[in-house]
Order: sequence, then structure tokens, then C-alpha cells
Amino acid sequence: MGIVAKRDGIMIEGTTAEVEKIMVSNPRRIGEIRLKINFPHPILDKDQVKLERAAHTCPVSGSLHNDLNEIVEFIYPKS
Repeated sequence: MGIVAKRDGIMIEGTTAEVEKIMVSNPRRIGEIRLKINFPHPILDKDQVKLERAAHTCPVSGSLHNDLNEIVEFIYPKS
């Protein structure tokens, strides 16, 4: 997301993320990860699409095990 924001001039400074992991057994591992990405500034709809696409296709996400369920919530302020 940072690369896309910088390239397209999208202001994401001050953005925070909350991460929650959900454990499963047999074998014991992280079965689900929940992310809440909070943007402090209004972002145009077209830019939201770009940022969300970048988040869902990032190399980190692609490096995680296929059995890991990822839930990402993007929270934008009301403009």
C-alpha cells in the first residue's frame, strides 16, 4: 500500500493497523488473522480501490500459508 500511495500521491500518513490472530489446533497454529486498517484522512473512492487491491495482492500476503484465513477491514473516515 505504501508504494501505491507514494506513486499516486495518496496521503496515508498516520494510518494505523490492528492485528488479531486466531489460533487453531491439530496442529497448533495461527488459523486466522484479522486486520483493521484505520485511515485518518478521507480518501477518494478510486484511491480506496487502489489501496485495497495493493493490500490484497502484496508479497507478504502471498507468502503466507494457503490455509491461513485472512480478513482485512479497511476503515475510512466519513468525509
